[in-house]
Amino acid sequence: MFTWFVAKRLFAQSGSSGRASRLATGIATVGVAIGLAVMLVSVSIVLGFQKEVQDKVLGFGAHIKVLNYKSLGQQEFSPIVIDDSVTSRLSAIPNVASVARYCIKPGMLKTDANFRGIAIQGVGQDYDQSFISSHLVKGEMPEFTDSVSSGKLVISQAMAREMQVDVGETIYAYFFEQTVRARKFTVAGIYQTNLTDFDKNFAYTDLNTIHHLLGWDSQQYTGAEIRLKDFEKLDETLMNVVNEVNHKQDAYGNYYSSMSIKMEHPQIFAWLQLLDMDIVVILILMICVSIFTAVSGLLIIILERTNFIGIMKALGARNKQVRHLFLNYALLIIVRGIILGNLLAFALIFLQKQFGIVTLDPEVYYVEAVPVMVNWWWVLAIDLGTLVLCGLAMIVPSLVVSNITPAKSIRFE
Repeated sequence: MFTWFVAKRLFAQSGSSGRASRLATGIATVGVAIGLAVMLVSVSIVLGFQKEVQDKVLGFGAHIKVLNYKSLGQQEFSPIVIDDSVTSRLSAIPNVASVARYCIKPGMLKTDANFRGIAIQGVGQDYDQSFISSHLVKGEMPEFTDSVSSGKLVISQAMAREMQVDVGETIYAYFFEQTVRARKFTVAGIYQTNLTDFDKNFAYTDLNTIHHLLGWDSQQYTGAEIRLKDFEKLDETLMNVVNEVNHKQDAYGNYYSSMSIKMEHPQIFAWLQLLDMDIVVILILMICVSIFTAVSGLLIIILERTNFIGIMKALGARNKQVRHLFLNYALLIIVRGIILGNLLAFALIFLQKQFGIVTLDPEVYYVEAVPVMVNWWWVLAIDLGTLVLCGLAMIVPSLVVSNITPAKSIRFE
């Protein structure tokens, strides 16, 4: 208690102490604060970026897909029976939130100005349309069904710009098999997600239209999209789906297969995982900066207070007590730096989240502004880690106290 009391008094008087001591205390505090702020902001950016990109990828594709084994890795999909019994069995699997049938048909969009290849996905009323709806920039998301042809199409902003069409205008789609089949659509909505590879290649219409174009039997579809309640249990749920349907045949002798979103887009998820390494590197570098500035500051403070140390020893203080005194002093500096670092980090995160001050090229990074996300477990871990590691590092400079003798230090100038 005595050493803590003296340390608090010295810390409270640090502003009126010697110039070197004030400067050292300030530098140590700022070093810890900046290091901590950089760590918190960096982690929030990486977590925000991972979540933003992952949510967009998951929005375009289901967590798990069940499809024909022949369709794996192919541009043209083969049909598979997805009847009520199949959807019921899939829905009964733990962690499955919804099961939706879908069809995909490659084709070509054409206007008087331009044409381009496209994959049109037919979706029904059981398809989760919330993702596309939330990214609409014009028009609306029609109520697509599997029983009525709406004649409406939802395309991306990149597609609309290239084809020079707007909401309410007509666009033709051509499908090539033995003969050319054409369909006229009205652009009902335009979306933008900034996932370039997806935006330029996917359009949406009702399931009934695409199903008829494919010419399959009533219970045959491209496959079923499964969305989960908890994405963290993806691997476990995939194994349950595999055990339920894989290697089994439908009424036409086709084999069921299943794949997760990570298997469908491995390069994107591998890239997101690499960002975790960036967090580790930044944390190591910044904690080293914090430790270096704190250690340097404490050494300067000890040297400037050599006379005080000599007097303390002359009055009967042991080396251990004096070391504890300066360790407590250093702890107060670190705590103040942590508080200031948190305030600085949260201010920057708030400004970026509210105003999107730092922007990015969406063609490269998939987002228009740097995304941020606060994870309170990460905040707690970084704060405690900084406190513990910097505190342990202070033990080394505090050992200098043992070499200071009262006889010489009292006369020290």
